[in-house]
Amino acid sequence: MEWFELGPFTVFDVETTGMSPVNDRIVQIAAVRIDRDGTVSRWASFINPGRSIPAGVVAVHHITDELVASAPVFARAGRDFIEFASGSTLVAHNARFDLGFLQESLNRTGLPLWKGKTLDTLRLIKTTHPHLPSYKLQSLRAIFQLESDDSMQAHRADADVEWTLQILSIALKAAMKQ
Repeated sequence: MEWFELGPFTVFDVETTGMSPVNDRIVQIAAVRIDRDGTVSRWASFINPGRSIPAGVVAVHHITDELVASAPVFARAGRDFIEFASGSTLVAHNARFDLGFLQESLNRTGLPLWKGKTLDTLRLIKTTHPHLPSYKLQSLRAIFQLESDDSMQAHRADADVEWTLQILSIALKAAMKQ
């Protein structure tokens, strides 16, 4: 049995204007869906947060006001994302953060909350690979020598979601052997 046969899974990541789901907004969301037959689909969108992105945050993810100026607002992008993920288990690394922003944004825009299953690769990898020196995504990227290419930029949702998918695969394969 292959790990993805336990799915379908939708691995997702968000980038934001700050750390508070209540006071800050999503500026990028990306997702990779893997169905039970191994079919992989990708979805991503910048999101216009309706406010300026603080310089300190731009320094982390390099998403500027100019990049999101003509992007859709969350109400539209959120609806498309939920449709993409429908019927799957949502997966994120440190899911509390990403899911917190997703749920708060869905609620704020009047969209239905996510009521499906969720899985946190941070908790999963800690269970299957105890005693690693760090469980930050960028540390795991180095420890497991995750696949990357020159276009993949750390702390961008579209790159982070690809690395999280690889962590999910590593952790579920290990769990299935136990």
